Amino acid sequence: MEMEAYKFIGMGLVALGMLGAAIGVGLIFGNAAQGVARNPSAVGQIRGVAILGAVFAEFMGLLSFVLGIMIMLKL
Repeated sequence: MEMEAYKFIGMGLVALGMLGAAIGVGLIFGNAAQGVARNPSAVGQIRGVAILGAVFAEFMGLLSFVLGIMIMLKL
């Protein structure tokens, strides 16, 4: 197999990191909505934790995107 093929395989695997980030953010906000529905008085605390978790999950997605670009450009 040529090195060009390995590059495309690596870029495809990196795309799974972005998929994981999207699933993670969906789970975070879905569970936050359930938490608010169960305990409306804890909206502020749940919102803060949910946003912090979404930031970390999106950072992992952005990191995998940058890694994919680096693989594409051979940096």
